[in-house]
Amino acid sequence: MIKIRLSRKGVIKNPFYKIVAIDNNQKRDGKVVEVLGFWQPKKDLKQVKNDRINYWLSQGAQITKSVKELVNKK
Repeated sequence: MIKIRLSRKGVIKNPFYKIVAIDNNQKRDGKVVEVLGFWQPKKDLKQVKNDRINYWLSQGAQITKSVKELVNKK
C-alpha cells in the first residue's frame, strides 16, 4: 500500500521535510515512489503538488494526519 507521508532531511535543529509517496513497508527515509512537495518549518516555506496528491489518493493511497493538515493549511 502507498502512503503519503513526511520524510525528514536537514540537520540538527534545522529540519527540512519532503512530502513523499512511499510504500508502507519502507523506512521513514527509505526509497520513495514520488516526491510530492516539501516543507521547511523554520522559514515557513511550503510547496505542495496538489494535483499529484489527488492522483495518488484516487489510486488508493492513504495520507497521514500531519500531511493532511499541511495540505489543508493555507
